[in-house]
Amino acid sequence: MEVPQDFRCPISMELMKEPVIISTGVTYERKNIEKWFFSYKKKTCPATMQSVEDFGVTPNHTLKRLILAWENSHFSSPSSSSSTSLSSLSSFKQYEMVSLIKSLDSTPFKVNVLRKLREIIEIGDEMKLDFVILGGLEVLFQIIVQILFVSSDFMVFRACEEALGVLQHLPIFQDSDGSISEIFLRPELLKSMVIILQRGSKEARVSTVSILKKLANSDFKWNDVLNIQGIGMIKSLLELASDDISSKVSSSSLQVLIKILDSSKKSRSKAIEAGAMFTLIELLPDSNRSKCEKILHIIKLLCECTYGKVAFMEHHLGVGVVSSKMFNVSDIATKICIKIFLLICSSCPTMKVLVDMMIYGAVKKLTVLMHMSRPSSTKDKMVVMFRNHSDFWSRYPCFPSELKEYQSLKRT
Repeated sequence: MEVPQDFRCPISMELMKEPVIISTGVTYERKNIEKWFFSYKKKTCPATMQSVEDFGVTPNHTLKRLILAWENSHFSSPSSSSSTSLSSLSSFKQYEMVSLIKSLDSTPFKVNVLRKLREIIEIGDEMKLDFVILGGLEVLFQIIVQILFVSSDFMVFRACEEALGVLQHLPIFQDSDGSISEIFLRPELLKSMVIILQRGSKEARVSTVSILKKLANSDFKWNDVLNIQGIGMIKSLLELASDDISSKVSSSSLQVLIKILDSSKKSRSKAIEAGAMFTLIELLPDSNRSKCEKILHIIKLLCECTYGKVAFMEHHLGVGVVSSKMFNVSDIATKICIKIFLLICSSCPTMKVLVDMMIYGAVKKLTVLMHMSRPSSTKDKMVVMFRNHSDFWSRYPCFPSELKEYQSLKRT
């Protein structure tokens, strides 16, 4: 039976039993290479003829497991052939992964190598773990951050995109205690991801959003992102939320935005500066249930700061669109809509906002909700809102008669 070339010692051309690696990266049978160095006093690599200064050898455990699996698959009983075949495939892929990772430093065909690596780690969690153990994360990082220095080089840009495609399939947690792997905390990685969000291909942007979504589900410190390139990232996420690439990408972008805006008031100011309020109000009418809830949540977060309220009131469709979602999406969406109107009316709303709330039915819907709901802090705030603005709303014929009592309560 023919022995695979990679399993043969380059010196004896026989199947290796104890493969070891020397400083040039070539693997030999231990007894053969030691004889070459110490018996024949040679100072070169037999396969490459490179000069060798370090004569130490390192056991090639991965190749040894592969050889053993190959032997078992060809000399085992028929009953065990199926399980042995799977083991052989796994061992072969592990060996292939080692070779590919080593070649990334020197090969000019990084894109093709990264694609092969992605195919291997997609096989399962064992392959992903092996990739991390072999130092794959650091190799990916070095490829990704090259875009910061030579972003105009097309091949560097493509390699960065492919590396992010590999990175999205890897776990972000380093230990069982849930700590985030150090590589995801490096500012250079985040800067590179922002560049891909802004200029990358459709697939690369999807990969980047997938990584950010994993971070959003962890205890990641989003303030660090804002200090690096906050407005740029927010604009890119808003663009992805608006794009019809896929509903999954749009939803993930909104989920990341929620995490960023939840992190601090500073982040909300940056979002308003990036035009988030205008974009979100424009997106709201045609959004499905899940997307609608996320958009309303973000609008509510933005309205919690003064400039957010101003941005909402300046949009001529803001009141109408939010009002249309009450009762028509979900209980969650309705509750968020109530909070938005309470926030808007809590600090000197413009006359146009009060008029729009009456014309678009927000006042009527809020009246219904107030009569239906049980005593709560939200209901108390609604009562205050009606007391403060019922004089203005009562000028309109459509003003609900049930609210007359709040006018008298205000006078008393």
